[in-house]
Amino acid sequence: MKFIASILILFLGFTSFSQIYDPVKWETKVEKISKNEFNLISIATIDKGWHLYSQDVPKDGPIPTSFIYDDDGGVVKITGNTQEGEGTIEFTKLFGEEGMDIEHFSNKATFIQKIEVVGAKNKVHAFVEFMACNDTQCTPPKEVDLEFDLTKATVAKTKIEKNNTNQEVKTKTKNKESRGGLWAIFFIAFFSGFAALLTPCVFPMIPMTVSFFTKQSKSKGAGIRNAIIYGISIIAIYVLLGTGVTALFGADALNALSTNVWFNLVFFLLLLIFAVSFLGAFEIVLPSSWGTKIDKQADRGGFIGIFFMALALAIVSFSCTGPIVGTLLVEAASKGGIAPIIGMLGFSTAIALPFALFAAFPGWLNSLPKSGGWLNTVKVVLGFLELALAFKFLSNADLVLQLHWLEREVFLAIWIAIFGTLALYLFGKIRLPHDSPQDHISIGRLSLGLLSLTFTIYMLPGLWGAPLNLISAFPPAQHYAESPYGVGYSKLGSGSSENHDDLPEGAHLMAPHNILAFNDYDLGLAYAKKVGKPVMIDFTGHACVNCRKMEQNIWAKDKVLNVLRNDVILISLYVDDKRPLPNGKVIESILRPGKKIKYIGQRWSELQTIKYKTNSQPYYVLMDHNEQNLIDPVAYTPDVDEYFDWLSKGVSSFE
Repeated sequence: MKFIASILILFLGFTSFSQIYDPVKWETKVEKISKNEFNLISIATIDKGWHLYSQDVPKDGPIPTSFIYDDDGGVVKITGNTQEGEGTIEFTKLFGEEGMDIEHFSNKATFIQKIEVVGAKNKVHAFVEFMACNDTQCTPPKEVDLEFDLTKATVAKTKIEKNNTNQEVKTKTKNKESRGGLWAIFFIAFFSGFAALLTPCVFPMIPMTVSFFTKQSKSKGAGIRNAIIYGISIIAIYVLLGTGVTALFGADALNALSTNVWFNLVFFLLLLIFAVSFLGAFEIVLPSSWGTKIDKQADRGGFIGIFFMALALAIVSFSCTGPIVGTLLVEAASKGGIAPIIGMLGFSTAIALPFALFAAFPGWLNSLPKSGGWLNTVKVVLGFLELALAFKFLSNADLVLQLHWLEREVFLAIWIAIFGTLALYLFGKIRLPHDSPQDHISIGRLSLGLLSLTFTIYMLPGLWGAPLNLISAFPPAQHYAESPYGVGYSKLGSGSSENHDDLPEGAHLMAPHNILAFNDYDLGLAYAKKVGKPVMIDFTGHACVNCRKMEQNIWAKDKVLNVLRNDVILISLYVDDKRPLPNGKVIESILRPGKKIKYIGQRWSELQTIKYKTNSQPYYVLMDHNEQNLIDPVAYTPDVDEYFDWLSKGVSSFE
């Protein structure tokens, strides 16, 4: 645990000095933003020579400064995360064998939390947990109660230069994943924008719009300039849309909802409607009066007129772009942070780029393929993809509730039917309402049909237990199936040095790897003590994509699987398990004072947050029977050798 080093330093300090140290004093004040919005400001005054640490510190470092606010049953709404000023990053050897760079504050530190009060409330209570160190020793972790008097609020004027992204410790791995995730969202959105560009609502607009700019402009340079402004306006409109979603729901609100049952059900229905629209059942259009009003504004000319022309394009093409934009916003918003903004930036860039390029080189217009039935084909293909994605959201809801209605075989059967039907459509065996008659199929359509058919055939063995590594992130895990070991098999061979025919209380064999696993912390720890093996805690989730990738792509490798089967006791704790706790096990929440922990997943999520200062999954911990870490925990580790090395070092350090 992180505070072990701190306690050791504290003990050594107290054996040398009889003085009791209290180097940090706290005071509070309140600033009023609007009628119901306030800034709660916590100010730490730090004695000379001492340091208070940031909310974001490295693993195995000091206890981070963290704030818990009482929401008084929902009367106080906590908006965003606690902000802190810019600290000083210095190297210290107080923590870790080799030392580390840690951000800290000297003399004074200010922390701001924005809140909204939705009822009668004069005071808000909170507490701060922190520790302080000088060059030789540290104080023990300490909690101080804070009180904020809203009746004494002054006009808001305090500003923070640095916005801390979370109260919990963020590992370097997670930061890398976040950056990589944003790039992935950008490129997915970019290619989605390119797909939208090839739909009947957008593609014909390219030559029309570019010709308008080149003919109406007094010079070629003016035409290029106007087309570039047009493209920038398109980008601005969609980025504003992404910004609005982020501002409306908050940077992390939808991320927290990503495993919510209702969230997944609503977006299953939404994507289902989008898919049916793309397949030709009906069109989703905005009110025609909107387009009329926008067209009038576009006649004004100048920059404003060009902007309204771009807005007119967005409205007119909504029946094609709306479902794609909606899907992107759902996926991006579920990632949290600025992902919706990045998604809309990628999407709009793909839409806007052709207008600027063809305006600069109008001769290229002659090389564009003519509009025709192929545009509707693109739209239909997108409809099939929307339909397949919709069932991923329905699967998430089923997994969280553990209903076993949409188990792995059923999910794969649905996808096989969808992509098999898509192949038949591309081969011309099926016609939909808006398709043009044809006596042959193009090479491009034939190629897409073969690709869809290949993918369909690839998924077929999954019905009999094949791992399907290419799509491991989408279907339910192999153990969430009617036949976890494959049809006709009870096991995939033992491969284990132990006989698990008589399973201990609370244990099960995790299919298809045949790993002895527990889903209860206490029962798993007790069994580990009994058999004399170290414990591996797997903080996971039923709807966790990277968890499934690890289980199917990394755990399945022989050298890793051998360790998991024979050398450790696995305890898998599902943080999104919505099954209620037994009445006797309902307890008070530490993170949310006054609230009850009612669900199994809440218990494991709070355990991970409090003990390991993180809430991301997957998260793996190797510990001994005294619940002390054998090695630093790790998060998502897609490299087999790196993960095996972590396992081996942890197990070898077990006594």
